Amino acid sequence: MKALKKQHQRRGLDLVEAPIPQVGAEDVLIRVDKSAICGTDVNIYAWKDWSQENVVVPTTIGHEFVGTVVEVGSAVEKHLLEKRVSAEGHLTCRQCKNCLTGLMHLCPHTKGIGIHRDGCFAEYISVPAVNVIPIPSFIDDEIAAILDPLGNAVHTCSAFPLAGKTVLITGAGPIGLMAVNISRFFGASSVTICDPNPNRRAAVSRKQATMVYDPCTSSAKEVSQELALKDGFDVGLEMSGSPQALEDMIRGLRPGGQMAVLGIFPKSVPVAMNEIIFKGINLKGIYGRKMFATWYQMFSLLEAGLEIDSVITRTYSFFDYESAFSMMEEGNCGKVLFDWNAPKCQFQKEAPYALTHHR
Repeated sequence: MKALKKQHQRRGLDLVEAPIPQVGAEDVLIRVDKSAICGTDVNIYAWKDWSQENVVVPTTIGHEFVGTVVEVGSAVEKHLLEKRVSAEGHLTCRQCKNCLTGLMHLCPHTKGIGIHRDGCFAEYISVPAVNVIPIPSFIDDEIAAILDPLGNAVHTCSAFPLAGKTVLITGAGPIGLMAVNISRFFGASSVTICDPNPNRRAAVSRKQATMVYDPCTSSAKEVSQELALKDGFDVGLEMSGSPQALEDMIRGLRPGGQMAVLGIFPKSVPVAMNEIIFKGINLKGIYGRKMFATWYQMFSLLEAGLEIDSVITRTYSFFDYESAFSMMEEGNCGKVLFDWNAPKCQFQKEAPYALTHHR
């Protein structure tokens, strides 16, 4: 089979011929149809510090995908055969206190698909059957391939009640864009988002966002005043991993405000702790998705009409992986997918989002 592997401790990937993965007694073998590039995959491609510390080489990378089960292990129920599925990318111990008390997504012994175990940037992937998620028929393959990051967005937006609240989102990457639509779907009275990248600001849904602004020229506090929010925003959703965005969000929240932080930051980040203390801000760290509650929550939201199609910018053949990663590194796109069934074709999908309120 064809696979995109991290074979060397340097920038780049290799498209190689690899054996079809072995299927253990408790595993399933999945034929991959579509997969999506995550920021983690870009980090591994570029061989940044985090990847050097965490990724086992050689490894087939990738963890966002949809495919069809073609083989099951001897201890796995046969009903999964021929099912269209995705998989939870976190492999947990299932024995620790967190795993046994409903906090499996916070298992301290977690391993990652595409990091510690071969991932989905290949024609086939083997995963533990307990991680497999059957996909309802009303969800098409493109959306099924990005349920993993959608889960991050849903988990973050579910941290605090949003109905009737004024929401500030920092970071208009794919998850931030999803969070705009989810926040509105959850009943937020206004949703404001910022990003220094003009192309990302232009990708925000005009139907969903109240305001889009450049954090290099305006502060969250100034924007809240322009929106006539007397004391600041009610809820902040941090999606950027920018220390400056984090500090600006803290200053832009009202006293008693709430903040959910998903973005991954540098190792050392100065935080305005006195502002948090004197304002009584409720800050919550967000990691991954709840296993497996968030998946079923996503299914319900999509069935009820949540729209995220427009976050998908382009689908490439896996043969064109260099072009796909170049687009991701430039940062002027939403989600970028690989099609493993049409290797010599490229598909262009124009994102219909347009600028809402450009400052």
